[in-house]
Amino acid sequence: MKFKLNLVTLALLANAGVAGTLMTSTAVAAEGYGLQNANTSKVKFDKWVCKRCEVETGFAGTVGVGAGYNDSDDIHSANAFAAEDEFAGKVDADLTYAGKGGYRASIEADNLGMENGRLDINAGKAGQYNLNLNYRQIATYKTDSAMTPYQGVGGDDLTLPGNWQTAGSSQEMSQLYSSLNPTELSLKRKRAGMGIEYQGEELWSTYVNYQREDKSGLKQTSGSFYNQSMMLAEPVDYTTDTIEAGIKLRGDNWFTAINYNGSIFKNEYSQLGFDNAFNPTFGAANRGYMSLDPDNESHTVSLMGQVIADKTIMSGRVHYGQMTQDQEFVTSGYGYQVPAESLDGRVDMTGVNLKLVSRINRSVRLNASYDYTDRDNKTNVEQWTQISIDEVNGQAAYNTPYDITTQRAKLGVDYRITRGMKLEAGYDYRTDDRSYQDRETTDEHTLWTKFRLSSFDNWDMWIKGSYGERDGSDYEASQWTSSESNDLLRKYNLADRKRTMIEARVTHSPIDTLTLDFGTRYAIDDYNETQIGLTESKDLSYDASVSYLLNDDMTVTAFYNRQNIDSDQAGSSNFAAPNWTGTVEDQVDVIGAGFSYNNLMEKKLRLGVDYTYSDSDSSTQVTQGITGDYGDYYAKSHNVNIYGQYQATPKMALRLDYKMEKYQDNDAANEIAPDGIWNVVSFGSNSHDYTAHLIMLSMSYKL
Repeated sequence: MKFKLNLVTLALLANAGVAGTLMTSTAVAAEGYGLQNANTSKVKFDKWVCKRCEVETGFAGTVGVGAGYNDSDDIHSANAFAAEDEFAGKVDADLTYAGKGGYRASIEADNLGMENGRLDINAGKAGQYNLNLNYRQIATYKTDSAMTPYQGVGGDDLTLPGNWQTAGSSQEMSQLYSSLNPTELSLKRKRAGMGIEYQGEELWSTYVNYQREDKSGLKQTSGSFYNQSMMLAEPVDYTTDTIEAGIKLRGDNWFTAINYNGSIFKNEYSQLGFDNAFNPTFGAANRGYMSLDPDNESHTVSLMGQVIADKTIMSGRVHYGQMTQDQEFVTSGYGYQVPAESLDGRVDMTGVNLKLVSRINRSVRLNASYDYTDRDNKTNVEQWTQISIDEVNGQAAYNTPYDITTQRAKLGVDYRITRGMKLEAGYDYRTDDRSYQDRETTDEHTLWTKFRLSSFDNWDMWIKGSYGERDGSDYEASQWTSSESNDLLRKYNLADRKRTMIEARVTHSPIDTLTLDFGTRYAIDDYNETQIGLTESKDLSYDASVSYLLNDDMTVTAFYNRQNIDSDQAGSSNFAAPNWTGTVEDQVDVIGAGFSYNNLMEKKLRLGVDYTYSDSDSSTQVTQGITGDYGDYYAKSHNVNIYGQYQATPKMALRLDYKMEKYQDNDAANEIAPDGIWNVVSFGSNSHDYTAHLIMLSMSYKL
């Protein structure tokens, strides 16, 4: 009898030992005809090579460069364009290298050279080790037209011009407007890091990651003398070093790891000195000082693990951390002896996280979790001579070592009613214990349920509802925190509250090329025991989106989102019962649409356009006998991106992008003239109203 070998036969031969074990009785019954007795002496194994299984080596991917022109008269547009200067350039890359023996490397670059650039490099051997280098840049811009009379901006010593004439009010300062110079308020962060991962024997692996972040720029602050103040540009020159390291152990049904995370923060500047622009009154000085963010450290060690036992998964994590701050106090301008040279601050943090998921049967799954965190402030309590304004004596004060312990417990169950129909329900509990607060303990209880239905063709929908209450220990005004507060005042994070929430989502695909999605959420917080403070808050949001494939080449997308947040509060102007109320109404609308057309000009050209519009409005009304608008705020922006990509050759593509942003806002806090308030020297009007354009030409090449 002829026996023809093929790939299936070879697979069976490779597992002949297993097959023989599983089919012993069959082998005995057909002795001499088992696979283990097959004659393979004339088989040419070297010819059996899977030609399609060869792993390609060498480089693959794309590289690209781009150059653009930025037309803007307001630096705020750099938040959208990631381009601060008139001319911009970038490098993009998505490259991989595969070598023999499993060696691999990759380079990913996105907008490298622009204000939101990113670079990620990996190299190593699959299943053994990997080396990583990374870089990230992030920038945020507020304004480039903050007007200040101070000299030395960018450093820690701000002085007024030599011909400055102090006065009792900003309107009387004769040299104010002639001394004003524009200042840019922006912050830039640059992160660079490196790391290594090593996979040891089957059971263990380890990793070490290091990252340094440099943050620089100017941010807004203010300096005061009694009841007079000046807006100042605070220098930012921070360095943060972060290191992570750990060892992981893994078995068939278990996993454990021990990790370390540490960070060291350093500020180049410890204090900011500034001249007094006003006449020194009430014992005020000609020069003031303020301390800036102090150097500090944070270190955390954690142990985590997971065990799988049949249909149950148990995981947990315990951690211990410590934060310290021991920088010397700034005593410039302070005429009293301090009880210590530094704070010698220390905060210990401990925590436990436990989670269990168990499938009871095919229809029921149980999940539970418990979280414990404790923040123990062990900083020494000292007595200080309180200074409200330079050379004005205050009462003795003590630094308050705030502690908080939080415990959270959750219990939930999933019940699969039938195929495409599931019911979920749960109970959440939280308790917080605080020291030196108006309320030492708060407890929260929440019940929720969720129903999901996907049994109908092309439909997926769910609805979720919850109800929760917060109460706790007696509310008592504390001498540490509320000596100057109305006894009837209730802080919103400590007050009794009833919260009701419902949310739902529906997704429908009536045809294969069309997808519709709609969701909504409504929540109401009722602070039913509050007489003075936040009494009610409502949050309503909904969104809708559509994606439609007109044909194989054309796609249309659109979306809309709205959120309304309304809050009511009550207050007292005579330190007694409430006699005024306030209402704040916030509304945010976001609209977007996009269209793309592919395969034009013999399948070489792609055209597209994306548009978004956002509008946020906030209004405040105060009623005390009569009703009046306290002030309105709005911010509106139109963003358009029109692009075209042309495949010039099989490997080279050209892309042209045109971006436009039209932005406008109105904030009363940014509309104050330098002398608009008699006892304030402000940065002037810093609202935005501009139309900016960016044209970017880029080229990509496929290796």
